[in-house]
Amino acid sequence: MGTAVIFGASGQDGHYLSRLLRSHGVQVVGTSRKDGEHAGDVSDFGFVESVIKRHHPDFVFHLAATSSARHSFLFENHQSISTGTLNILENVYRSCSSARVFLSGSALQFRNQGLPIDEDCEFEASSAYALARIHSTYAGRYYRAAFGLHVFVGYFFNHDSPMRSESHVNQAIAAAASRIAAGSDEVVTIGNASVRKEFNFAGDIVDAAWALVQQDKVYEAVIGCGETHTIREWAELCFSLVGLNLDDHLVVPEGFVAEYDVLVSKPTLIRSLGWKPTVGMQGLVEMMMGKE
Repeated sequence: MGTAVIFGASGQDGHYLSRLLRSHGVQVVGTSRKDGEHAGDVSDFGFVESVIKRHHPDFVFHLAATSSARHSFLFENHQSISTGTLNILENVYRSCSSARVFLSGSALQFRNQGLPIDEDCEFEASSAYALARIHSTYAGRYYRAAFGLHVFVGYFFNHDSPMRSESHVNQAIAAAASRIAAGSDEVVTIGNASVRKEFNFAGDIVDAAWALVQQDKVYEAVIGCGETHTIREWAELCFSLVGLNLDDHLVVPEGFVAEYDVLVSKPTLIRSLGWKPTVGMQGLVEMMMGKE
């Protein structure tokens, strides 16, 4: 089945994608800034060039990113997402133009009006992170149109796994519930528990990315389950799983303004390729709390 290079292989998406590809007989070459078979920065043109020239991959996945949307991460996001995309696309164009390139996009790069988001919705540079994602997408479109490269973009909606760090709210809640059940006297702070979003499993999300690069009709697709739940519902499931009442351990700060009220996909297009999620919110809670 060939060779795949994954830039950003050490994160949760890279972990599950590597496992998926190997199950299909694909040789995986993982890169990351800190570890992996090739340690280096995707924003370094020479590093990307050396990896692609050495392996002449059949597939290239760009998953490297800084997940923070804060303005203070403006240049870090630009380097890993925007510059990284250009480095990958230019080197694929020069060295292995038949390779299939997957760029991870984000739900956060779309204008969110509280309605289901699909591929026809407009982009909006509402954050430094969204700005980098939009640039990456347009770079992909340029190389696809100008040079005929097989460039795919999957717009990932919220997804988690046991590999998430506690900087992500879903993992922070799950980990706190486990510690409290074990005797910790800490509390859980949730800025706005009424926010509605998707609760997808990272393994399902990368399975959709793999489905996308296997065909030639759809080049961009939103990837999500299309179902929302509140953060409170997630927290209640986490605490109930260990026999606790959420409200006994919950603090809601005053004056917190959420980034959005609801964020949901309309995944009709990716489902037309035969993909569908296999893990629901209950299953994801059990997985992340080690109760599966």
